[in-house]
Amino acid sequence: MASPDTIPHRKTGLQVLPSLVTGGVERGTVDVAQALVQAGWRALVVSSGGPMVRELERVGAEHILMPLDTKNPRAMRRNVDSLVDLIRAESIDLVHARSRAPAWSAREACLRTCTPFITTFHGVYGLGFFGLKKLYNRVMAQGEVVIAISEFIRDHLLSEYNVAPERIRVIHRGVDVKLLDPSSVTPTRLIQLASKWRLPESASVIMLPGRLTSWKGHDVLIEALAELKRRRGGVLDIRCLMVGQDQGRVAYRAHIERYAAAQGVEGNVQIIHDCNDLPAAYMATDVVVSASTRPEAFGRVVAEAQAMGRPVVAPSHGAAEEIIIPGVTGWLFTPGDGVSLADALERALSLSQAERIRLADAATARARALFAKADMCAKTLAVYNEVLAHAQKDRAQNNPAPKDQAAS
Repeated sequence: MASPDTIPHRKTGLQVLPSLVTGGVERGTVDVAQALVQAGWRALVVSSGGPMVRELERVGAEHILMPLDTKNPRAMRRNVDSLVDLIRAESIDLVHARSRAPAWSAREACLRTCTPFITTFHGVYGLGFFGLKKLYNRVMAQGEVVIAISEFIRDHLLSEYNVAPERIRVIHRGVDVKLLDPSSVTPTRLIQLASKWRLPESASVIMLPGRLTSWKGHDVLIEALAELKRRRGGVLDIRCLMVGQDQGRVAYRAHIERYAAAQGVEGNVQIIHDCNDLPAAYMATDVVVSASTRPEAFGRVVAEAQAMGRPVVAPSHGAAEEIIIPGVTGWLFTPGDGVSLADALERALSLSQAERIRLADAATARARALFAKADMCAKTLAVYNEVLAHAQKDRAQNNPAPKDQAAS
């Protein structure tokens, strides 16, 4: 039997985030954990828990419960001590922070244990009054390597946080192109979804996926629908699906309903709280809309819709301009402008069958080439290995072997 000293060290990566409830950050965490396990690593994740813990454990990763969702300074300091103990007990090689509060605790723990620390900058964080919140945000720019999820975020890091360009790696968020495959959606799934949502056979269907929060642009889309109705002489044969959880924002859901009524399109807007078959939802849709009033750091909906070959319209800010080729895979409109969005919807809805096929071919090819989950995971794993190699080199330089050992 081999002694413990002769057993090869199994590389161990730790990701930290507030919780594992739902969202793009959480999805990326699970995807990378799975890729690490498949590459022979041990994958650990620390969070305050949530429904996605089960999914994480199914892919072979390990979850450690810790209140990393807290912003209380005392609790954050306690988290530092807990993370230091964890790093030492589990021989963790590298820590990857994905959110600000956990990153502050993780960074201090890494400094105490001389463990490599990297971050993923997932969004344009608010700067607060007089830019004071920028001090809190800056931890996400202090990784030995900072992963930017788009060129838009890379530019933001350079301009707002003065991150050295050589420390930034752009890795677009990945979508599951195996799951999001138009050929995998059977007619039965489409029929079931159309029946469940009571979709009319004759009306065009447009969909805005995303949680019900004001900056996702539901009002802008309602204004665009009202503009289309005006242009069509008061008749609008369109069903607009707003698919997303309100996450307790009951008042905002009521606002959407009231605003649709005030704009005269309440009969066209349908709020769907949950969707358990998103690929079928995309396939049942004639046009997918992203209407965010703030710049999206990436825009997963846009990439997912393109993977499914659907025409997509999105505001011309943030990372949408990296994902969409105007007139080829979708259309861009002026952010926050309902009339401009109505123009883009008209162009998308007027496509002939041949034009829709050409767009679908171009969109799916682009999504698979640039935004596949497997590619995102491979690039992230390459960053991990790069950082570990650099750390190993630094240790060798700082702790040179004795002359007699080096000569042997």
